[in-house]
Amino acid sequence: MSAPAPSNPCETEDQVCTWVFDQTENATVAQIADVIIGKPIALLGLLVLGLVIRWVLHRLVDRLVTRAEEGVLPDRVSRMSLGNPRGIQHEAAQQVVTSTRRAQRAKTMGGLLKSIVTGVVAAIIGTMMLSEIEVDIAPIIASAGIIGVAIGFGAQTLVKDFLSGIFMIFEDQYGVGDVVDLGEATGTVEAVSLRVTRLRDVNGTVWYARNGEILRVGNMSQNWARTVLDVSVGYQEDLARVRRVLKEVAHDLWLDDDFRGQIIEEPEVWGVQDLAADGVTVRVTLKTAPLEQWAIAREMRERIKARFDYEGIEIPFPQRVVWQRSEATKAEDAPDQVAEGVSES
Repeated sequence: MSAPAPSNPCETEDQVCTWVFDQTENATVAQIADVIIGKPIALLGLLVLGLVIRWVLHRLVDRLVTRAEEGVLPDRVSRMSLGNPRGIQHEAAQQVVTSTRRAQRAKTMGGLLKSIVTGVVAAIIGTMMLSEIEVDIAPIIASAGIIGVAIGFGAQTLVKDFLSGIFMIFEDQYGVGDVVDLGEATGTVEAVSLRVTRLRDVNGTVWYARNGEILRVGNMSQNWARTVLDVSVGYQEDLARVRRVLKEVAHDLWLDDDFRGQIIEEPEVWGVQDLAADGVTVRVTLKTAPLEQWAIAREMRERIKARFDYEGIEIPFPQRVVWQRSEATKAEDAPDQVAEGVSES
């Protein structure tokens, strides 16, 4: 009587175990081969699969970033620039600034998307690898959900910072190199992360602001800026002449080759801004490239001072009126003295 054939100890998906068992008809050898060869090959295959998926998704993100950096530039300049060579130059400079800003935003978004892709792929492949080595992943998934809820309650501030950081990056509220006003701190942004924003003020102090605590942002260097100068003159000056002189000074700066590309529109003299106690304030505005408004303002002040000195236009200064009263005036203003009465006898 022949011995019964040994039963197959391998599962359907264990191909290495099944192949070794078919060749040797030895259950022990088949199981050992599956542990030594089958499991490592399966884990290596999952790892390679995860790397390939990550590489493909990163390449897709890179292509999206490249297309976002290129954007869609207009094929023609605006109507206000037609027939004006300097207008065309300033239009081109504005397009360069916009393109640079778009490239910075696209790179920031690309880095964020790559981080998210890497985390998701690592979590999925890691779970599949644990399942491959016969680890029950159901409790792990349930525990992850419970831990996530606990972390959500215990780290609400951290979650708030992360969510605020994500929306700030997506909405392009500010980026590295921008000059911003965050309320408590004003300065140049040096680094932007999902949790904190680091900026340095004009005194060199480094400020760290948590994204979740930033309630408002004033960006002074996005797309374009404006130099606003309030120039005071004396009350005796001819305001029409003052406006003409200011218009000429601003127009000369607009045409100066040293400032080409920094002033992007024809300067304007808006007129009388205030009637103060010491003089009349006239406002001048210049639309500038980002971060150039302060340099343009300093140059304008120097040129206005030199031109006013040449034209003899008085820049007012605080004045005080002093009344001096003489002794005779004091006597006249003094009340009449009542004469003493003569007593009757």
